[in-house]
Amino acid sequence: MFTAHADAARTLSVCAPRHRSLEDRLPAWLPPWLPLSAVTDAAERLSGQIVRTPLLHAPTLSRDLWLKAEVFQATGAFKERGALNRLLRLTAPERAGGVVAMSAGNHAQGVALHAARLGVRATIVMPETAPRCKVERTAELGAEVVLHGATVGEAKGRALELAAERRLTFLHPYDDPDVIAGQGTVGLEILADRPDVDTVVVPVGGGGLLAGVAAAVKARNPWVRVIGVRLARRGGPTLADGINVHALGKLPQAIVDTLVDRVVEVEEAEIAAAMRALHRSFGVVAEGAGAAGIAAVLGGRLGRTGRTVAVLSGRNVDGDTLARTLAA
Repeated sequence: MFTAHADAARTLSVCAPRHRSLEDRLPAWLPPWLPLSAVTDAAERLSGQIVRTPLLHAPTLSRDLWLKAEVFQATGAFKERGALNRLLRLTAPERAGGVVAMSAGNHAQGVALHAARLGVRATIVMPETAPRCKVERTAELGAEVVLHGATVGEAKGRALELAAERRLTFLHPYDDPDVIAGQGTVGLEILADRPDVDTVVVPVGGGGLLAGVAAAVKARNPWVRVIGVRLARRGGPTLADGINVHALGKLPQAIVDTLVDRVVEVEEAEIAAAMRALHRSFGVVAEGAGAAGIAAVLGGRLGRTGRTVAVLSGRNVDGDTLARTLAA
């Protein structure tokens, strides 16, 4: 079973790249728009308003594997960290005017939940292919849902049109400094609970979570390896709709290019196997995107990683899809 745990930090990661000096990897690499203070300020801003998720030991999946369980957020995914941080940074006129976002589902729910709580009117444009459970939940949380297009990119076009027509503030799900800083709080919590971590594994679609975690982790401990996990075949039907994005955002890409040690890809079958492993071994439900890091671990895609934390980023999957996947 899973167990929560935090030990004293070791002095140096077993996976530390010996060929670089420590000075070469210090936070000078962080861009001006994302200093470490932006992430620590976001952590203070979010304190008490989101779930401080646990780090869970999963030795039956891999001997020294730990899961950052973002599935326990109120909306079932990490996305509300960035969404709330961005909402809390709105000016008074922006709050009064309302916001619009595009999303396949998890950013939508994060914006909807916290906008309603803050008294901000929210409109969310979602692709017509978005999972039914995510569409319904977003509407239940109080947002106006507009279905448009077959992809998140097409939904973005309509969201920008609505922003102009209705004078709404557009909240990008990953290409935004405040959103990325909010997602970076995941990295701060990982280091607080597991300061002796060697490798952090993060699912990546648009790259907001990977960029934020990499910035926070590398600024605090540059020897920790940060690995992103992408969907190998993007653009078609997939279990991993949350990371079914053709390209990283411009801002996340800048972080990934300088701070992320490696990005690997996983296949659909590996994602399905990871979802089954999580559920059958521990009763944990993860959506395809949420299980991507576990898929990379179980598929042997990462090589030697030492003490590893994989971000279990979300649980929002349609019941029918989950049943078919678990029955396979």
